[in-house]
Amino acid sequence: MSQLEIKNLHVSIEDKEILKGLSLTINQGEIHAIMGPNGTGKSTLAYTLMGHPNYTVTQGEILFKGQNILELEPDERSRAGIFLAFQYPVAIPGVTVANFLRSAINSRRRAENPTDKGITIAEFRKMLTEKMKMLKMDPSFAGRYLNDGFSGGEKKRAEILQMATLKPEIAILDETDSGLDIDALRIVSEGVNALSGPNLGVLVITHYQRLLNYIKPHFVHVMMGGRIVESGGPELALHLEERGYDWLREKAEEAA
Repeated sequence: MSQLEIKNLHVSIEDKEILKGLSLTINQGEIHAIMGPNGTGKSTLAYTLMGHPNYTVTQGEILFKGQNILELEPDERSRAGIFLAFQYPVAIPGVTVANFLRSAINSRRRAENPTDKGITIAEFRKMLTEKMKMLKMDPSFAGRYLNDGFSGGEKKRAEILQMATLKPEIAILDETDSGLDIDALRIVSEGVNALSGPNLGVLVITHYQRLLNYIKPHFVHVMMGGRIVESGGPELALHLEERGYDWLREKAEEAA
């Protein structure tokens, strides 16, 4: 079983410390949710896990399958089995969803074996058709330019399709519910639930409990001041919905 273990993580951006000793362990098959107010470092955590160069780790470790991945480039972390669904996916005009996904698969295969000739068109079409059917996506979606002119919901569905195609062991969803109406939120959540299982661990980063009505977490963590200040089961998200974050601010200040 693959495990992502974050130990006493301190992260700075332009000499400003954002994460201040965060620790968390995620196993394959588990769904964890991180909630917290704006500016507390949730997206910083997501980008740091994937190796964004603007984020400097000053202390701590990120272990994946027992290996400290801090020295790995983002593509190496991806090939190891970590995936990040972006809050604001970038549009790539001129590159279709299908061509993007096939290139990503072939890049992985050739990194592992330089003589690999890549997935055949027939194999790829069969695989992509199966994944899109599972995610209840119109086949025409594959021929559109990646995120170019996409609605918010379509962009997030494209991210979930990438996740389905690349088959990560740990997936990080950075505010996937951002900008979605209720229908789009339900469709995206159904896609995540279709992929969830014993071979996939999920870290859901969100502001709102409403996403967790659709994606049911095993564990909920509250992040404030660059640390996790409270952890519990799904009932913790409901408690936050009722009471907000004020009751935890004193605890966060004590931890600081």
